Amino acid sequence: MNITEKTFGSSAKLITLTNQHGTSLAVTDLGARIVSLRFNDRELVLGFDSAEEYLEKDAFIGATIGRTAGRIDAGKFTLAGQNYQLPVDPATGHSLHGSTPSFEEKTWSYEILNGEQEATVIFTMTSPDQEHGFPGNLSVEVHYTLTEDNIWRVTTKAVSDQLTLFNPTNHVYFNLSGDVTQPIDEHTLWVNSHAFAALRPDSIPTGEQVEVTGTPFDFQTPKKLSTVFTSDFPQKELFDGIDHPFFLKETGLDKTVATLLSPDETIQVSVRTDAPSIVIFTANFGEDTPEMRGKRLADHGGITFETQIAPGAERYPSFGDMSLAPQTPFETITEFKLKTREEQK
Repeated sequence: MNITEKTFGSSAKLITLTNQHGTSLAVTDLGARIVSLRFNDRELVLGFDSAEEYLEKDAFIGATIGRTAGRIDAGKFTLAGQNYQLPVDPATGHSLHGSTPSFEEKTWSYEILNGEQEATVIFTMTSPDQEHGFPGNLSVEVHYTLTEDNIWRVTTKAVSDQLTLFNPTNHVYFNLSGDVTQPIDEHTLWVNSHAFAALRPDSIPTGEQVEVTGTPFDFQTPKKLSTVFTSDFPQKELFDGIDHPFFLKETGLDKTVATLLSPDETIQVSVRTDAPSIVIFTANFGEDTPEMRGKRLADHGGITFETQIAPGAERYPSFGDMSLAPQTPFETITEFKLKTREEQK
């Protein structure tokens, strides 16, 4: 595995892993984020050319998100009978992604491991007790691995010295066309999910799990994303697309939970995870999109697979449990397998 390191603007570093097939994974210590994933001579993920651009334009793209991915209603939660208040966005009145700035703007320490069949960048960081109001000193590790059989693996580990909330994710956006000016309308999506979390107009879960059958959010049979964007489904209309948690029927690294196929059907990404849900967001940015690698990002120019516990679990036990007991190791793994047209057969 070939490994290079270089400056990435400011004090950030860019580390690039390249396997024998020419597949490359570039990551940075700013936000422990993925910057680039090149496969079959094509860029598959959204990203910027420097650390400064992430901070100026969108610090969440590709980043490790924490302590809690998604929104917390009014920034309030309760643990073991004790109430906690997080800082909230004045525009919405809610906490987003653990309140900002957070994991996505931190500079993480890192080390590189190079093996025969895979290479890994291990990012580490400690979130101190009461950061943004969360209890506990939380030590976090994020491992980005590229294998010789074209798998990008994300492993997140943590331990806290107090009872706390922890629900991390990676905020990667895929656009398998390789052209950020092209929306993802003609991508084909399959998700092994029977239900999604209904949202209020302010993006907070209502607590209802809605069966996908008979709705435009039913991806149990593969279909193009354009079928969602052209629908008048009320949950789609609220956000001009998808921005919802999908509850998975099965989980585990031996089971594929989602696939995304490029418009020309030459590249497929398949997702495996031990997380119980995936937040799918179709980059519903409207006309207010950033310039990215010299081109203007299209509305619906990417799609996320944010594997995690469904946001809202801090209030709705049926969504899962994002509490982390003291001195109890946390670990979650998600794999993205890259395939060419020939390998899909």
